[in-house]
Formats: sequence, C-alpha cells, structure tokens
Amino acid sequence: MKTQQSSRTQIGIVLFLVAITWAVFGQTVRHQFINYDDPLYVYDNAHVRAGISWHGIGWAFTHIHSQNWHPLTTISHMLDCQLFGLNPGAHHLVNVFWHSVVAGLLFILLTRMTRAMWPSAIAAAIFAVHPLRVESVAWISERKDLLSGTFFILTLLSYFYWTRKPTPGRYLLVAILFACGLMSKPMLVSTPLVLLLLDYWPLGRIERTENRGHRIVWNLIIEKIPLFALSIGSVVMTLWAQNFALGSTQFLPLSWRITNALFSYFEYIRQMFWPVDLIPFYVHPENRLEIWRLLLAAVVLIAITTVAFVRRRQNPYLIVGWFWYLVMLIPVIGIVQVGLQGHADRYTYLPEIGLIVALIWLVRDLTKSRLSGRSDSATAERAGKIILSSVAVLVVAVLAILSVKQTAYWRDTETLWRHTLAVTPESDVALTGLGGILFVRGDVDDAIEDYEHALRLRDGNVAAHFGLARALAAKQKTDTAITHLRKTLDIQPDYMAASNDLGVLLASKGEIAEAIAAWRQTLSFDPDNADAANNIAWVRATATDANLRDGKESLELARRAIRNGGENAVILRTLAAAEAENGDFGQAIATCQRGEHLAQQHGDSGMVESFRQCLESFRRGEPLHSTQVAH
Repeated sequence: MKTQQSSRTQIGIVLFLVAITWAVFGQTVRHQFINYDDPLYVYDNAHVRAGISWHGIGWAFTHIHSQNWHPLTTISHMLDCQLFGLNPGAHHLVNVFWHSVVAGLLFILLTRMTRAMWPSAIAAAIFAVHPLRVESVAWISERKDLLSGTFFILTLLSYFYWTRKPTPGRYLLVAILFACGLMSKPMLVSTPLVLLLLDYWPLGRIERTENRGHRIVWNLIIEKIPLFALSIGSVVMTLWAQNFALGSTQFLPLSWRITNALFSYFEYIRQMFWPVDLIPFYVHPENRLEIWRLLLAAVVLIAITTVAFVRRRQNPYLIVGWFWYLVMLIPVIGIVQVGLQGHADRYTYLPEIGLIVALIWLVRDLTKSRLSGRSDSATAERAGKIILSSVAVLVVAVLAILSVKQTAYWRDTETLWRHTLAVTPESDVALTGLGGILFVRGDVDDAIEDYEHALRLRDGNVAAHFGLARALAAKQKTDTAITHLRKTLDIQPDYMAASNDLGVLLASKGEIAEAIAAWRQTLSFDPDNADAANNIAWVRATATDANLRDGKESLELARRAIRNGGENAVILRTLAAAEAENGDFGQAIATCQRGEHLAQQHGDSGMVESFRQCLESFRRGEPLHSTQVAH
C-alpha cells in the first residue's frame, strides 16, 4: 500500500512539473520567430523548410548546420516544418513539450538515485521554472538544449539501471542515448565525467569498495572508455564544424579568455540567485574586467571548492554538485572561444542542475541537524517540514513569476532587442538585430543607422556588415554594399547568404565572371544550395558573352536546384533557359508552360509575363541571352 501511495505521489509530482512548465512557457504559442539564429536554423534554411525526407535526413547527417554538427536537432526542426509549416507558435510549443519532459525525467532520475522524493521534486521544480531556462525554451533555435537535455537525463537514468544490473545490452543503451545527446548538442562531451561523479554520490560505487583504493577508480574510468571515445569523436566533429567561428575570434588573447572564464563561473552563480536583467547576448568583456570583480570571483570559487572538498565525506553531494557544474561548463566557458559572447544563459541549462542539487540537499541536512537535538524533535521536525515546504513553494512561485516576465521579452524580434538595449545600450548585437527588423519593415534609413552604430562598436560584427550591405543595396548604393559583403566574407567565409548576395550585386553590374566565383564559394560550403546553383545555371544559360555560357553545366545545376530547392517559378524559368541553350526547345516550352501555370497559381503577374516572353523566344528557336539574374 505504501509503495502504491508513493507511486501515485510521484506521478502527481511529474504532472505538477509539467503543469508549471506549461503555465510559465505556454505563452510562447503567441510568439514569433526572431531574427537571431532562427533564420539559419529554420525559416531561411531550404533543407529544413522542406520537412522530413530521406534526402533531408541524409543532409542533416552529412552537412554542417549553423556551424554545428547536430543532426538530430536539425531533423527535429525538419519534423516541425513537416507538421506545422512555418507556424512559429507550434515550433515554440514543441520546445515547451521537450522542456517539460526534461523536468519530469530529472525528478524521476533524482528520486531513483537518492530515494529522496521531496528534495528531488523541489530541485526539479526550481530547474523547470528558473529564469535562466527562458532562453533555452523561448528561443526556437535552442531546441538543441532541450533535446540534448532529454538524452542526457536518459543517459544518466539508463546508467543508474546499468550499475544495478550490468549487462552488455544495458551498457549499449547508455552509449546509444549518449550518442543521441551528442548529436543533439555536443556540449554533452563531459558526460562521462558526470557519471564518475555519480559513482561517488549518490551511487556509492567508490565508497562501498574504498579499501581497494585507486584501483577501483581506474576500473570505473576504464569501464567508461567507450563513452570517452564518443566524446572525443564529438569534439573532433565540433572543432571541424566551428572552424570558421573559431577563426573569427582567434584575436582574443588567451589571458582575456581565461579571465572571462573565471568571471563567467562566478556570474552564472550570481544569476542563479539573482536572475534579473537577463538578455540573449552578453558582450565579451575582453580586457575590461575590473580587478575587484576578478578577485571576488576567484575568492568565491576557491571558497566553494574548499568547502566542497573538506565536507566531501559528511556532505558528498557538495563536491558532486559543484564539480558537475564546473565540468559541464568547460566546453562553453570560453577558453576555446566560439562567438563573441562573454557568457550565455542557455549554457546553464544542464550545468546548473549540479548547483541546485547541492543546495537543496544541503538545506535539508542542515535543517535535520538543527532539529535532531531538540527534546520535542518530532514536533519540531513537523514544523520544520512545514516551514521548508512553504519556503520551497515561495521560491518556486517567485522564480515562475520572473520567468513569465522574462519569457514575454521573447515574443518578437523588436521587443527582445529593445529590452536588450535597455539593459546594455551599447550592445552591437542588439543594434544589429533591431536593424534587421527595421529593414524588413521598410525603415531602411533607420536600419542603416543602427547597423553603422553597431559597426562603430565592433567592426568584426559579421551580421552588421551583412545587414548594412542589404540595406545599402536597397538604396541602390551597390559599390558600398559590395564592400560590406566582401568584409562579411573576410570574417566568415561560409556566410552563404552573403556570397549569394555578392554574386547578385556583381551580376547586376555586369561582372558575371566575378558573380559566378561568388556563387561557387557558396557551393564550396553547401553543394546543395539551390539559390547559388540556380544563379550560376541562369547566367551560364543566358550570358551575352559566349565565353561565359555553358549549356551542359547550366542544365546540371538547374536540375540540382530543383532537386534541392523544389519546383518554383524562378527555378523552372532557369531550367527552361538551360534546356533552350542546349537546343531542346520543345522541352523548354513545356517547362515554361509548367512554370507559367505555377506563377499564375501564386498570383505572380511579373513572372507570368516573363514566362510568356520566354515562350515567344523558344517558339522562334531562340535561346535567352541576357544579363538578368534569375534569383
């Protein structure tokens, strides 16, 4: 009977965790995409927009997506597009679903490992609604946090069951789940170290056999060699994928990166206890950190480490929770710098679990020790439980309220960046993001002003150069726009939207050979890029200079563009031009008629007229020879 009651209670707690998660984050159903990574991850990525297919799955496993190799995350976004199209509210709710799964699994994991149900429930609730979770949940691009979190907790849970009954099948399950986590976000590379910490507490695999000394520790390390091998493989893939992102920040001296890492470890702890003024991008302090801040950070970190080590026998969860936090942040602490952020809320998604567990278990033990010596200990214990429960409810409620407010800042691009600028007025990233939304809205002059302000703050801001180039092109300032596109590509050679746009602008000036070179740069990073393939195919079929025309290549690239970008009027016009350049006018006419029908369905009168002009030429047996770019 008692076991049944415990099971019902645990089910009730899981349902409560799901409920509070949706209560806080359910508002995102009304939120939009934002112009910070969401274009790269979802709505500007033709492979993702196309939904689920065997071709798309193959692409996810064999290509770099947003300077990362995380195929399961990419496939997750593809599935969303397959099911919901580009409805941002649905994409957001999928994020909320996965976060609620992680919160529920965390409670189950802690309960199974520690057999302490209520501390586990409090820890999971704090994790679920803490404002530092907002970035991971309310930002569609951070699906990778939620998927990797799910597989991470499942890896720990399956490892727990493997330690209770070690079989090859159970170990294989641990390895598979871990591999899935790495393919969701490579930040999980430190997981084998976390497993070693769990061996110490709460699993007790080291303590139970302490008389055998270091030999046992080595055995525990050796049994995890396959998992360490997976981590090493993931590190290699990540460094390869982020080669250009690493190169773009190599100018940061190692001393700056070390001091920022030290400060970030402290800052995440401060934000855990005082989660206000949270923003999506914290500018790297470079060498501007005051000495007193660094000293304070160093003193706090050393003090916590000392206490955790000294109390490792009496309170083993302190050293486990503290080192869980330290080692899980290593991949993103900035020693190997990727991007120019100083730190990021999303990086705390899994590392902070260690701090939460250490804190909750410490409070529980301190309360017990204070009450155990009293004469009315039974009454005092009941009173203590009531007080602690009340405090826990209050803490969770306050955190939930703060998270509701923080989540609201993510409702659309403009709200997010204006909030960021209110917190940090000199944020070049926020100015760039705001410039992007102003440009889309048609406020080109204001967008140019924001982009130029961002570049005065940091000339290495790739997105600002690219955004400014597009805004200048819209003002017919082609040469200056080309200069900024070249600067973009100097900083980040694989910025494919920039190389595509550069080709278009060069072609508009009649510099067709240079345009082709720009588009080939795109294809060198993504051979399946439909825009670049289509543009080269068009000029190869229609260039006025016979030396630039190549009917065979034009036809091959046009077919590749349709294969990867799907049938649309622009690509069908290119295919028709390529067929005509190869002398197949009958097929060119049929393709033109198909394209004209598609353009009529979409109400594109300009493209309808273009197809009719093409048809007239093809019926006369004349190919198209012009300099207009198809894209």
